[in-house]
Amino acid sequence: MSQNRSTAVMQRRVQPLRSLDDFPTPPWATRALCEWLTGDGYALGEQSCREPAANRGYMVRALAEYFDNVDASDIADYGMGWRQEDYLFPFELSVVDWTITNPPFTLADRFIERALATSRVGCAVILRAAFLEGIGRYESLFSSNPPAAVLQFAERVPMVAGKVDPSASSATAYAWLVWVHGSQDTRLCWIPPCRKRLERTEDYASLAEAAHG
Repeated sequence: MSQNRSTAVMQRRVQPLRSLDDFPTPPWATRALCEWLTGDGYALGEQSCREPAANRGYMVRALAEYFDNVDASDIADYGMGWRQEDYLFPFELSVVDWTITNPPFTLADRFIERALATSRVGCAVILRAAFLEGIGRYESLFSSNPPAAVLQFAERVPMVAGKVDPSASSATAYAWLVWVHGSQDTRLCWIPPCRKRLERTEDYASLAEAAHG
């Protein structure tokens, strides 16, 4: 039998169960979320945010353009000066207005639970659209605690292992899932094509430049 070499199969994002799932988020995709939140009436410039899977800081730096304060940490040391801690370990966390992150796919449910417990307004996670599927996830999360909004990107968000790459392509669809305390209904919205408008040359600075920039 010949191997299935379709684009969707050959370019899918698959990581071992306990992997760090090191697929940094292109900053323009984070700006797209912040623009949507701002347009939805949230005064981000007066609010605080936590990024508990800060990685190399691509999301942190974009969030800092919109929020008054961004608290960054990660379980691994990427040499960026973040506080190194396991977000899911049961220690006391200060409460922030928002938690926004790109969590490891296999731990996303737990990240969302922790984020909602330590955020005044809500949380947002960027995940493969396939996260919306699954009977187990429906029963344990969506049926009792649905997101306030699912923001589906109309264009692909290319994420590759270990870096952000302006020349990368992807066969994987991503969406922002946004939870807001008190919301019981889910809105499905599309993020229109915005990469050209929100992407910046400095988004792809080397890690050394980023650490000192």
